[in-house]
Amino acid sequence: MVTRNALLYLSRQEGVRDFVTRFRPFKKLTERFVAGEDMEEAIAVIRELNARGCMASFDHLNESVTDPAEAEAEVREYLRILARIDETGIRSNVSIKLTQFGLKIDPELAYRNARAVVAEAARRGNFVRIDMESSDVTQITLDIFKRLRAEFGLNDVGIVLQAYLRRTYADLLDLLKLPARIRLCKGAYNEPPEVAFPDKREVDRNFIRLMQMLLSSGVYHGIATHDEKIIAATIDYAQRQGIGKEAFEFQMLYGVRRDLQEKLAREGYNVRVYVPYGKHWYPYFMRRLAERPANVWFVAKNLFRG
Repeated sequence: MVTRNALLYLSRQEGVRDFVTRFRPFKKLTERFVAGEDMEEAIAVIRELNARGCMASFDHLNESVTDPAEAEAEVREYLRILARIDETGIRSNVSIKLTQFGLKIDPELAYRNARAVVAEAARRGNFVRIDMESSDVTQITLDIFKRLRAEFGLNDVGIVLQAYLRRTYADLLDLLKLPARIRLCKGAYNEPPEVAFPDKREVDRNFIRLMQMLLSSGVYHGIATHDEKIIAATIDYAQRQGIGKEAFEFQMLYGVRRDLQEKLAREGYNVRVYVPYGKHWYPYFMRRLAERPANVWFVAKNLFRG
């Protein structure tokens, strides 16, 4: 827990980022989790994933934007992504973070920017997933999503819920009434115990309860986990309930458990891989290390080799 909290703390330290990114071996190691710094590199990765039977979710890395012009630049980048998906024929949707669209500046700005991307995706027959971030923006993220969902269709825009938050059970019940397409993940931010379950066993129990509710809802959802026990519990529940493989998808992160991704795809399950790219990779990379601190030793070993 100490290591995880330390890594999450470091993910927010701009000075540390500026220091470590000077080291080429460290930056090279990000290639395990980040599909390059430009869109075409990410497209090449997604082509490979598609060839292995997996779909993708495009994510341009940036968050906590404080300049309206930068937020608008993110919109333009996503419009280009949606166009390139059509041009290349890759099987991918897109994921966005509202703080990259200006949420910390003005929620209305974030709403307008997100709406522009959702409208373009809807026009092209694609889908936008709104990522969930730290708990201080959970409610406003849900509020903006509901506004978009009221205007656009079930298959135009979706949302993410985090199993480690204590509030998520109530949020899930509320969202299923719309209904909404939900990605369920564990959560990767450093939250206090009054907000999030501090014990992994509690998080896992909550994840399984929420997963069962999602699969039984009749809506196509994403079960985002690399935990083999939870994957097995999902498969077991679906089989016992007579829920077909086509009724949901597993989602995983680029660079994590490629073997498991391929195994599930071979078995006929829908698998989507979250593919991030961009120059603002440092916070994302550090959160991936925090999710599995054993990766720190992978980093350290390769740094010393470099």
